[in-house]
Amino acid sequence: MTQSASRQPTTTAPAAASASGDGLDIRLVSGALGAEVRGIDLNEITDAQFDRIHALMLEHLVLFFPDQRNLTPKAHVALGRRFGDVKVHPNLPRLEDYPEVTLIEPDKGGKADEWHIDVSFSPNPPIAAILHLITCPPSGGDTMWSNQYLAYETLSPTFQEMLEGLTAVHVLKVPPVVEMSAEHPVVRVHPVTGRRSLYVTRMWTSHIPQLSRHESDAVLQHLFEHSEQPRFTCRHRWDPHTVALWDNRATQHVAINDYQEYRRGRRVVVSGDLPTSDTPRKPDYEQIGDERYYPRRINARVGY
Repeated sequence: MTQSASRQPTTTAPAAASASGDGLDIRLVSGALGAEVRGIDLNEITDAQFDRIHALMLEHLVLFFPDQRNLTPKAHVALGRRFGDVKVHPNLPRLEDYPEVTLIEPDKGGKADEWHIDVSFSPNPPIAAILHLITCPPSGGDTMWSNQYLAYETLSPTFQEMLEGLTAVHVLKVPPVVEMSAEHPVVRVHPVTGRRSLYVTRMWTSHIPQLSRHESDAVLQHLFEHSEQPRFTCRHRWDPHTVALWDNRATQHVAINDYQEYRRGRRVVVSGDLPTSDTPRKPDYEQIGDERYYPRRINARVGY
């Protein structure tokens, strides 16, 4: 049975905060996903506070922590390590003395203005990302996230059944020297929550090998457009020294490219697990005669 594209919290935010006894002020930011968390200094957190943050991330998928001016690179990395091993991004610039901290600056490859899952072209994509935005433009430069649980759950049961057992190839190709690729289930099962979500992305996903070229193109285009619908999203307006933490296993995100001013941030990503499904992989499509099939489309932008 499909579900409506909205999140139904069981309590109001103030009640949730008082029930936990941790003093956190938690406010939902959209009907689909996202919560703002106040009343905590990420520079120093206790084990109990981390457990609460982890639970909130699993529930709301993306968390925003305003007023984190005191967050140091050391504490930023330490927070990431509470979730798991931190990952060094293969292509973006890094902070001196802290190679685990990626620099997010538009003039250095940091304007990711197309819907994507971070590093899904890796065999083990990141579990989570923690972005500390230090400098932001006076207007514009928002970031949007999309709930991929809801994207899957609102597909028709017949379409859901068709997707089971399909895989998708995710490709990073920067001619002439960089190329990485990985194959993941189109529908993955979250290793903690057990919920199904769509796991294809406009920026990186190339093709579905169980389908012909034209079938793959049609299915992927439908899934891209479906998963990017506004009803599945939240949109965050940045203030300086806000930190965002998101579950990279069940969300996509995009940076809105509508500004010219300087924007600077630091990001830490947590090393991933292997995206899996509980449905056996279907066999690959067999070409008919001299049928042309081009499996290495470059980042789903320029065609085959």
